[in-house]
Amino acid sequence: MPKTIASSILDNFLGNAAQWYKLTIVLFLLMNPILLVMFGPFIAGWLLVAEFIFCLAMALKCYPLQPGGLLALEAVVLGMTSPATVIHETEANFAVILLLIFMVAGIFFLKDLLLYIFTKLLIRIRSKILLSLLFSFVAAVLSAFLDALTVTAVIITVAAGLYGVYHKVTSGKGFDEDHDHADDSGIGDETRTDLEQYRAFLRNLMMHGAVGTALGGVCTLVGEPQNLLIGEIAGWEFGEFFVRMSPVSIPVLVVGLLTCIGVEKFRLFGYGEQMPEAARRILEQYDRLEDDKRTPNQNAALVMQALVVVFLVVALAFHWAEVGLIGLAVIVLATAFTGIIEEHRLGHAFSEALPFTALLVVFFAIVGVIHDQHLFQPVIDYVFTLDQDSQVPVFFMANGVLSAISDNVFVATVYINEVYAALEAGDISRQHFEDLTIAINTGTNIPSVATPNGQAAFLFLLTSALAPLIRLSYGRMVILALPYTITMTLAGLLAIIFFV
Repeated sequence: MPKTIASSILDNFLGNAAQWYKLTIVLFLLMNPILLVMFGPFIAGWLLVAEFIFCLAMALKCYPLQPGGLLALEAVVLGMTSPATVIHETEANFAVILLLIFMVAGIFFLKDLLLYIFTKLLIRIRSKILLSLLFSFVAAVLSAFLDALTVTAVIITVAAGLYGVYHKVTSGKGFDEDHDHADDSGIGDETRTDLEQYRAFLRNLMMHGAVGTALGGVCTLVGEPQNLLIGEIAGWEFGEFFVRMSPVSIPVLVVGLLTCIGVEKFRLFGYGEQMPEAARRILEQYDRLEDDKRTPNQNAALVMQALVVVFLVVALAFHWAEVGLIGLAVIVLATAFTGIIEEHRLGHAFSEALPFTALLVVFFAIVGVIHDQHLFQPVIDYVFTLDQDSQVPVFFMANGVLSAISDNVFVATVYINEVYAALEAGDISRQHFEDLTIAINTGTNIPSVATPNGQAAFLFLLTSALAPLIRLSYGRMVILALPYTITMTLAGLLAIIFFV
């Protein structure tokens, strides 16, 4: 029986996503107007946030842009937020959007150097604990002076390259042949176990690196986008910001690194997976072949990429310009001096970041619902009813929980403005304002590692092309982050209570 147009439209809806997933999204879309009428915008708003988180959690089933975008469009149509609010949230985060568009593409043009360095590291460092600690510590140091999204883009590029080399060879292809890394049909039964182990190994390293960006990002003025806003309102420069945060950020850093060692040593929460010997042999062979066949032009390209990396680090450390603009400079320098001038070769570099950029703007629409419907206001009002001694640790936890649900930049913006308004009104002292500011910054940066939507760097990792290759789902990220969430949050809370 021939298909009707209606049935074909239903088949096309959300493409190859599972039927139950499609029906769930349709149910959400049909249910939201009814809930809005029955329970009002506050309850409907919280349910919309939960639905969007569900879309993120199912990212491996269906990329969240389309289902999340439908929910966001419906929220605008129902009047739960407005296009004006969405564009306001987007403009407020324009620097992050520029970062994604240009910096991630810039890192793409440094991948040869990154793959060269990290291949040699993986071959030479056989201790998984040492390797994990290296990923976490280096990510922390870089994030303190650069930014978490840039560092995450680096480790994604590295892991994708390492996965690609192994997957290509185990599929029976040569190092230089074209290959679809998502296609496991060429993998034999005898090597499939090694492939799953290698995926787990890379998942471990990626999560250690991602958590490392949070450990370093909380420390300095430039570590996370909200840090700049908080520092500007508090009037703290780079040095003072670091000193103010250090009673909390340094103990949390130490605890985070100890957690990295502990989960690897005792193989907890899915950690402790070793690199298969077959994978190590393939990487060693790849490294030798690449060294043997590298031409003078390719060596010159590596040298230029190294110089561009130096420029990148210095420019970000001294904040010469917005991160996105520095990323654009990286693209220009890395391509002009390595011979990559064809338009089609340039375009491929942007394919990783642009879908996530679109998803981020959809996310701002959900944040617009939170803003317009004042979903966080009861929490803010409750905290201010407490005595001042209790407010600081409660602010830390409240910011952490809300950041894990929504977005740490938005939560920090809401809370710092409320606290500053209280200072201006004379309701709190300057000292109490500074204590609350420390709680806001550390709260939005530390407990928010609990979920991928808590930090932009985590969400970027979840929705990257790498995540499905190494089977890194939302639920798996939550489980892998859990030991860090527990230890880092407890360490931060105790530091807030005893040292702030």
